[in-house]
Amino acid sequence: MAGQHRDSVNRRRLLYGGAAAALGGAGAAAWASGAWDAPAAGAATGDHPGYADVVADFGAKGDGRTDDSAAFQAAYAYAEQRAESGTGRTVVLVPPGQYLVTQPGALIDADQPTHQRNGLRFVGGGLRISDIVFAPKSVDEDAGTYLCRNNDTWQNVSFEGLRFTSGTPGASFFSSYSTGGAANYRFTECEWMGEWEYGIALDGSNDNSEMRWEACRVGGAYRRAFLYSGLSKRSTTPEQQDQFLNYWFTDMNVTYEWGDFLEFPYGGSITCRSGSYIVTGRRPTPHPDYGFESAFFRFPRPSHFDGVQRFHAEDIRFELRDDAVVVIDCDWNRGTVHFNDCDDTAHAFKSFSDGLRAHRYTLTGNGPLVRYDSCQLVGNHLYRGTRAANPPVCVRYDMCRLASHPRAQFLALDDSGGGTDFARFVDCVPAG
Repeated sequence: MAGQHRDSVNRRRLLYGGAAAALGGAGAAAWASGAWDAPAAGAATGDHPGYADVVADFGAKGDGRTDDSAAFQAAYAYAEQRAESGTGRTVVLVPPGQYLVTQPGALIDADQPTHQRNGLRFVGGGLRISDIVFAPKSVDEDAGTYLCRNNDTWQNVSFEGLRFTSGTPGASFFSSYSTGGAANYRFTECEWMGEWEYGIALDGSNDNSEMRWEACRVGGAYRRAFLYSGLSKRSTTPEQQDQFLNYWFTDMNVTYEWGDFLEFPYGGSITCRSGSYIVTGRRPTPHPDYGFESAFFRFPRPSHFDGVQRFHAEDIRFELRDDAVVVIDCDWNRGTVHFNDCDDTAHAFKSFSDGLRAHRYTLTGNGPLVRYDSCQLVGNHLYRGTRAANPPVCVRYDMCRLASHPRAQFLALDDSGGGTDFARFVDCVPAG
């Protein structure tokens, strides 16, 4: 096998002109600047030129000490020039190792919305096998400092078997701005570690939709959120940002230190199915809006188009380790929220658990419609605005176990004059 790998690498070096592998980082930088020619697309060889290896082809070291920024920049430049008639033709291979990257945009630096492309794939050796450490020398607190930047250019981008670590606190992983040209991202068996400002920040006025995370681990910490949809820093019409549709999280291990997991100020259609969700600590300093609290799901603005106020969580175990953890805080003025077969009672035996208000909603005359099916629930659920809104029957608990309180004490209201007629309990088992 070792001999076969060497032969494959040698053939690839010949295919790419030999310069990148022979000259290491200097060769990679030379390629990125156009100092030597790329191979012809579709060349008939044993190693199709659509597979670009950042080590064998562009001189990355992967030793955790050498700055491999130039190698990744060269690999991206190669992928960019191989796009044909708007369709990508490149898989970027990241072999086992730890890759130090200091330059923002080294992984993706797309700023040509007039030349939109479709299809780009990054493949690592596996979870905790191929690790990219993003350690910029400084962080721009206003504009952000991102490892990947997609300005209305790429759709259908996938990452597989990679670990991303923030080596500089406050760096961010991915900035995606779209007016229709950025969408369809997929992350499979990836992991995030370190202290980030944003994991993925979405901005623009259309699309940034159809995104999947499968069997990924979200670790580290987030000054704002792992996925923040509706950045509004560049969008000229923030109201049009109600286009965040179809985000799927499946078989996730969400175990991070502090911050928000999903924050959708401009609505969204979101599905989280199966996995374990845990916040392990508290924010080291209070957030100006949330204090020391961290939330898995935060939907802070009320008014959105009907099609982008939909949230579904299923088969998830939430571990609430202290009273600064929030499962959901939703201010939507309509739409639907549905928890099915979820459990947040892992720490129900602790003294603080009875006073938890980890599920929070603001109700209006139009809802939202809130439903819990076959769930095990700790503490109280908080409903705001019930007296002013006089909401219809819009909340239902069906075959749920109320771990901390009898039914009459399970609902908490933020105003003493509101009633609880908005909620129905069907075949629930109260604490007793």
